[in-house]
Amino acid sequence: MLQVRDGDVGQLGVLFERHHVPLYNFFVRLTGKTALSEDLVQEVFLRMMRYRHTYRGQGQFAVWMYQIARNARTDHFRKWRHETAMPEDGIDIPDHWPVASEQIEKNQAAELVHAALAKLPDDKRELLLLARFQEMRYDDIAQLLECSVGTVKVRVHRAMKELRTHYLRAAKDRV
Repeated sequence: MLQVRDGDVGQLGVLFERHHVPLYNFFVRLTGKTALSEDLVQEVFLRMMRYRHTYRGQGQFAVWMYQIARNARTDHFRKWRHETAMPEDGIDIPDHWPVASEQIEKNQAAELVHAALAKLPDDKRELLLLARFQEMRYDDIAQLLECSVGTVKVRVHRAMKELRTHYLRAAKDRV
């Protein structure tokens, strides 16, 4: 990103190749919509190009990128709130996620997790996606959310507890 900031905009393609899939997965798990997620990924990279001069290189690139991602998502929801609500029945899982040939139990468990994630409030879902699916470190999440690491730990614990409740309820309803 330092090279992009300094004028070598061709390096943005390298960043896109490295980060577009994790960013897409973040958005699709957060919004439940594949087309919207693709659009948001494109918006993030457009904003990275537009605001490349703001990158300081003092922290992790991923923190800066996910801050842009969060802002892009927030702006989109603010503009199109009525059209992008999370579906009640869970997330539209894209084809490149676990395939049907995998173990049935594993697929059912994954479906239950995704359904439980869909029931979480946006802030808790986003936090769990960053911590568990995007595998961001707590100190990076704390920097992103502008809070302490201890606060992140508490929020993740509470979000996991609520996720577990929704998961168990969905599993019980399925039986």
